[in-house]
Amino acid sequence: MLDLEELEKKDKLKTKVLKYIMYKKRTEQEVKQKFGDICEQELLDEVIEELKENGYINDDNYIERAISEFINLKNLSLKEIKYKLLAKGLNKDLVDDYFYNNSEKMEEYEINSAKNIIIKKSSGMEEQDIIQFLLKKGYKLDNIKEAISMLNC
Repeated sequence: MLDLEELEKKDKLKTKVLKYIMYKKRTEQEVKQKFGDICEQELLDEVIEELKENGYINDDNYIERAISEFINLKNLSLKEIKYKLLAKGLNKDLVDDYFYNNSEKMEEYEINSAKNIIIKKSSGMEEQDIIQFLLKKGYKLDNIKEAISMLNC
């Protein structure tokens, strides 16, 4: 049984973590990094578990929302999106599962993203230079070729 002092410590930590994740959705790893130095690991793990059970921390949901934002706001390669997600401390298997389960949608996004960049760059760059630029950003050659063929129709 937790004594009153431990309960208060847990409650204070939970309040801090909730404020942190309500301001902006965070991954489990981001919470651990932020609060790992200021409290006991066991207490932090308990709070995180409780928040996960109540749906406040959900890495699957985070991946879905983050990818939605990337798709709506940016022109990124699939490789860049994966890198950004992994940099948030997300489990590689979770990220890979999402990409696998949504492969058609993700490939279509990368083709459209490449198409947008080709359109923007086409006035000042040669086609070969644009292809090299996209390859350096992590775009798949097949998707680049598909985007170019769609624009040449």
